Amino acid sequence: MSCLFAPLQLGPLHLPHRVLMAPLTRCRSSPGNIPNDLNAEYYRQRASAGLIIGEATSVSPFGYGYPNTPGIHTAEQVAGWKKVVQAVHSAGGQIFLQLWHVGRISNPCFQPNGILPIAPSAIRPKGQIFTGKEMVDYVTPRALAISELPGIVAEYFHGAKLAKEAGFDGVEIHNANGYLLDQFLRSGTNHRTDSYGGSVSNRCRLTLEVVQAVIQVWGADRVGIRISPSGVFNEMHDDNPIGTFSHLLQELSKLKLLYAHITCLTEQDIRHGAKEGVGPKELRKFFQGSVITAGGFTRQSGEQAITEGWADAICYGVPFLANPDLPERLRMNALLNPPDEATFYASGPKGYTDYPTLS
Repeated sequence: MSCLFAPLQLGPLHLPHRVLMAPLTRCRSSPGNIPNDLNAEYYRQRASAGLIIGEATSVSPFGYGYPNTPGIHTAEQVAGWKKVVQAVHSAGGQIFLQLWHVGRISNPCFQPNGILPIAPSAIRPKGQIFTGKEMVDYVTPRALAISELPGIVAEYFHGAKLAKEAGFDGVEIHNANGYLLDQFLRSGTNHRTDSYGGSVSNRCRLTLEVVQAVIQVWGADRVGIRISPSGVFNEMHDDNPIGTFSHLLQELSKLKLLYAHITCLTEQDIRHGAKEGVGPKELRKFFQGSVITAGGFTRQSGEQAITEGWADAICYGVPFLANPDLPERLRMNALLNPPDEATFYASGPKGYTDYPTLS
């Protein structure tokens, strides 16, 4: 039997195989950033994943940077997510929610009262953002005062509580891809001179405080974290990625976190200027829990990662987007549906819930 289809005991969760669904932003929430019936059907169709990691979901009204993305900070959002979770569970699946705050990757149009986005330091990212109507340049964010950081931790705590209320099986903390926690972690975006900047331990501080808060809600055995040590998306870089991420993973090991979701260098990273990668191969030895990885894997490369011991399970993104029955297709070495990129961030069922299964 392929190692990709061997069962995996992930803390209290029994996974029937190791083909996991990656968190995929699809911009199809209802007004109020509320999950809806169409979202429930989308996730239900993909319940054969060993584990679904639900799309990035803002823990704060200040945490949005894209149109029609979901939240987990209001009662209405909880009610919407309950439909999603019930749909997945009724189809025999398991689902985590990814907790998110975009930080500086936003625009005043997404912020309450049109205020500036927040960040560890007032450094404007290069490039543009889609407001829902047009592309505009990023703005210079406002640097958070140290007195505000307990409030950020409290937002993640609240989001974790609401995710539990919605019935999820656990949560993943989004600490990747150039969003708020990643901005604090990496030297390129964190130029602070207080106890949350400078040294590696200081730059890891907010992440570790958030993790500890979320563990208070869920217990460490139902909490994972996603990191992107090679990622340059959203203009990210670090002066010493091995030093930064090895320290973080060692500290997370002390907290007995369930898993680390460590992304590999991707073609997208290379297009954005990355030249060499630090990933799970280099970082596995620093983390004592399970390691999940993602980044353009095929069946063959996924099997290789598990066989070589630097990953316990593989997250598939775009292939799951276009193939609701991806585990069965990979098991049978069947052809995959090609994805329709024009519908990745569109609205409605086209390119969302209308991809055919093998049957």
